[in-house]
Amino acid sequence: MTQLSKDGLPRASVPSAFDTEARWYDRLVGANPGYHEHLRISARRLDLPADGTGLRLLDAGCGTGASTAALLSAAPGAEITAFDASREMLARARAKTWPGDVTFVHTPVEELAGISGPFDAILAAYLLRNLTDPDTQLRRLRGLLRPGGRIAIHEYSVRDSRRARWVWNAVCAGVIIPLGKATTGDATLYRHLRRSVAEFDGIGALAGRLADAGFTDVRTGTMPGWQRGIVHTVLGTNPQEHP
Repeated sequence: MTQLSKDGLPRASVPSAFDTEARWYDRLVGANPGYHEHLRISARRLDLPADGTGLRLLDAGCGTGASTAALLSAAPGAEITAFDASREMLARARAKTWPGDVTFVHTPVEELAGISGPFDAILAAYLLRNLTDPDTQLRRLRGLLRPGGRIAIHEYSVRDSRRARWVWNAVCAGVIIPLGKATTGDATLYRHLRRSVAEFDGIGALAGRLADAGFTDVRTGTMPGWQRGIVHTVLGTNPQEHP
């Protein structure tokens, strides 16, 4: 049976929906105050060395490259592999100017074709919420980390806070959905965004997913500004191998 979000968008069709909207994506997220800085905050929370030379980093679900740029700013000189399931979003990312040690790969997280670890750290921004089986994919991502490597999940989570739910629904109804429709002519993806966030884990459940996937030292932090309590970083560590 095809899994649907409540607005009728099949979960398996989310990458193709992003293909359709890719040309407008950077313009729309650029209108979101703090969008790029919040990605940089999550990347900095990985506590990477200021000189990233010698590090291997993975950007899981890179979209048009905003999260890739955040990783690069946190650890200049690192080798970064970035992947996404949307071919058109990835084309937008590749068209930007990058150092030679940044590589983009077209693959869904369910396949990870062309992705090989170990990596020192992973940033996964706005990814888990759109997966049909986030628990399995978290375990697969942990398998790509070196022992002691860390993951940062950058994601919306409003279920645990009445205030966060109210703000999120108000902003979606008053800004995100109307702006998306006015810009692209179709509000389907933006209605999906609203509902997928509302239906997704509370921050406690999201932290629990990481622990259940085998990550240790699981910690959370939110963002400043209007997205306080709405956008979060959830950090986890791949356990060290026992002697």
